[in-house]
Amino acid sequence: MNRFRARTRSQATLHSAPERVWHVLTDPELLPVLTPYLRHIDVDGERWTWHLTRIPVMSATITPTFTEVMTFDEPTLIGFAHDSAQTHERTGVEGHYELTSAGTGTRVAIDLEIWCDLPLPRLSRIAVETVMHGIVAAMGRRFSANMLRHLGE
Repeated sequence: MNRFRARTRSQATLHSAPERVWHVLTDPELLPVLTPYLRHIDVDGERWTWHLTRIPVMSATITPTFTEVMTFDEPTLIGFAHDSAQTHERTGVEGHYELTSAGTGTRVAIDLEIWCDLPLPRLSRIAVETVMHGIVAAMGRRFSANMLRHLGE
């Protein structure tokens, strides 16, 4: 197994109030409706287990399930840290969403790194991580469009 990573960093200013954006980003039932590849989220206190659909990555197909210890500092910070007790999981996320008021709207900054342990050689790192970046970028674009539509923007 080798570990491959994809990082996404972006920011946008939305017209919606911070409370509305916060509600969307912290609703485990709404997030799968808005997020491509995300089937559902199981919540057990601060531990959220994210269940994704099958995703092709080079010669492998993965169906990621990963448990994140979520931190919520309402209304400004949503943190993701992979649950280190889940040593059997081959995928995880580290990072955060940061929300700040921007007039009557909300500035949202995202910094997340997704990692995945795959049975692929290290020599394939550039190709695998390029595919991962593409998938993460496509998920982000579709999530963003769906969230804006949900918020009426």
